[in-house]
Amino acid sequence: MKLRTKYILFVVILHLLALMLSFYIFDKNRIYFIVSEVFVIISVVISISLYRQLISPIKMLIQGIEVIKDREFNVKFLPTGKHEVDELISVYNQMIDELRYERTRQEEQHFFLEKLIHTSPTGIVILDHDNNIRQVNPKAQNILSLTEKELTGKSIGHIQNAMLMQAASLKAGGTLTLKTDGINTYKLQKSYFIDRGFQRGYIMIEELTSEILAAEKNTYGKVIRMMAHEVNNTIGPVNSILQSTLNAGRLWEGKTEHLLHNALQVAYDRNQNLNHFMRNFADLVKLPPANKKPVELQVLINAIIELMQIRADEQQVQLIFMPPVKPVIVILDIEQFEQALINIVKNALEAIEVSGIIQFIINEQARTLTITDDGKGISEEQSNQLFSPFYSTKKDGQGIGLTLVREVMLNHGFDFSLKTTDDKTVFKISYA
Repeated sequence: MKLRTKYILFVVILHLLALMLSFYIFDKNRIYFIVSEVFVIISVVISISLYRQLISPIKMLIQGIEVIKDREFNVKFLPTGKHEVDELISVYNQMIDELRYERTRQEEQHFFLEKLIHTSPTGIVILDHDNNIRQVNPKAQNILSLTEKELTGKSIGHIQNAMLMQAASLKAGGTLTLKTDGINTYKLQKSYFIDRGFQRGYIMIEELTSEILAAEKNTYGKVIRMMAHEVNNTIGPVNSILQSTLNAGRLWEGKTEHLLHNALQVAYDRNQNLNHFMRNFADLVKLPPANKKPVELQVLINAIIELMQIRADEQQVQLIFMPPVKPVIVILDIEQFEQALINIVKNALEAIEVSGIIQFIINEQARTLTITDDGKGISEEQSNQLFSPFYSTKKDGQGIGLTLVREVMLNHGFDFSLKTTDDKTVFKISYA
């Protein structure tokens, strides 16, 4: 039974009893009976007034509770002029102001956090209480090469992605650095936050490629400059002496044996080769900024094919190119990019050895150039090391070719990858 009903019932019973008692007691004395009836009526009036005064705050409380339930924190009550009710209204209005401020602050923080996650240059994967993916920002989708629909609602350990499978083994607070395709390096970090009293995990995927490449280039650049300086300072004077000695005709007059002359010539030639070797390294370090101009990609590829055709014919390798009808214009440094393509084709020819196919494919929509060959291919272990400075799979390789290719592509801001799939090695360049 409600409090209001109890109060009304109590007042009604009380006044009925008062009426009955006054009737029996003052039945013979009409004056006392009338006076008692007047007192009963006054009591009823006072009870009704008290009822209204008491029930009004309760009604306001009920209305306030309904407002809070509906989360309508803009509704406030006006003062009534009654002290007790106005105190209640004042406390309620202050509470509503605090709730409205807190809700606004939380919404602003939530909006800011959502915006920050969405625009973050770091990939962020947010998990739910069951370790399933709840939210993924655009950077993480780009790194993982998967859409939000393909990721959300699934456990990170059950998605066919090497990076996520590695992340699944991480514990809260753990970090892991991995290289995915021989060039791109990422740092995975797993942590958690508290949501309604329970831990929820999230994974941050930070791209370290540019920092690592810059550190690598700075390190090997210093080493190469020091080596080139020392070698040139040593070889220059020695070659000058050797050349003067070889050209001194009187020194060799009447000599039937030229063993010393031949030895000096061999030493001179070896010094020249060493000098050329060091110049190749120095050129790699001194690669200038790309002088970009509009270039028709079909014309450039045809020039490369014409240049490499003789060597390809010697190895019985077909160079296949089906150019698009419309000219494909790319903004690039033609000299640097041409040298990079020559190195890519040379590597493909060396991988094929004898009899095979090298194909050039331009995808106009995706703005990509792929160069495929059916050579011996690249193992997964080799793929992770291919673009490391001076790494080579060849017995006498210097590791300069792909390092130069890497520097040229980075110089242009082009994405690139090299991997073997379905018995074909694919070098892909995204020039968009």
